[in-house]
Amino acid sequence: MFDIRDLEIIAALARHRHFARAAAECGISQPAFSARIKKLELDLGVPLVERGNRYQGLTPEGEIALKWARQMLDAADGLKQSIAAAKGSVSGQLTLGVVPTALAYSARIPAAMRAAHPNIALRVYSASSVQIRTGVEDYTFDAGITYLDGIFPPTIETRPLYEERYVLLAPAALAPRTSGTATWREAAALPLSTLTPEMQNRRIIESVFAGIGVTPNIVFETNAYTVSLMQVETGFAATIVPEILVDKMPPIAKTACLHLHEPEITRSIGVIFADRKPRPPVVRALEEVLGAVS
Repeated sequence: MFDIRDLEIIAALARHRHFARAAAECGISQPAFSARIKKLELDLGVPLVERGNRYQGLTPEGEIALKWARQMLDAADGLKQSIAAAKGSVSGQLTLGVVPTALAYSARIPAAMRAAHPNIALRVYSASSVQIRTGVEDYTFDAGITYLDGIFPPTIETRPLYEERYVLLAPAALAPRTSGTATWREAAALPLSTLTPEMQNRRIIESVFAGIGVTPNIVFETNAYTVSLMQVETGFAATIVPEILVDKMPPIAKTACLHLHEPEITRSIGVIFADRKPRPPVVRALEEVLGAVS
């Protein structure tokens, strides 16, 4: 029958969607990796992988196997962590998904985590709110820092962290004024660099503009805030960013930072966890650290 190694192999294949890269992660050759998949299919009596010249995805049965594999791997990790914690040392890998607008906030976590729990290895991924929710549900992420808008299922716990507020960053030559505030209507009239449409921050901004009956002049889109900030620095476009991001970065020369109003907009950012009992020690450690840095 299958063992933990088989579970790791099916999870790696789903993660990489490529046999060679998944095999490399597992530390075995591609032929050995493929043979292990075929043996698992024989053990379960169903095909798990859609066959073709290249990886085409998992079969419906493969998706079921993947869900259980992730859950069992998570439980095995939790077991190891709990035993280590019983000996007085919390250790293990903590994987955190963070929406781009909260990356500045998440930058506080590593130093605090290292100080409190030096044996926890922290891995942070920038992801959309949808990816984070899915990742928490399927055990790809141990936790996520994301928008708390909408309704979460009973299987996900949420904890608020802070309220996101917005500012307009504009090259001095484009800005309506050099300091103070700007209205959302004034922001809409400027050439704007924004996040791409699948990002929750973009949807929030568009809903504000729609609410006041204006169409923003979007001239550039990206899924990375750093790229938008470069457009401001070069004088090409303005951008709308969370206040917390501006607070954590050095000032950009010849740039105006204006707090947005009319209307006043805030959105709740929080941490989400899968509702698991017992909660893995690394997740409990994250809760402890978030309480200290918030």
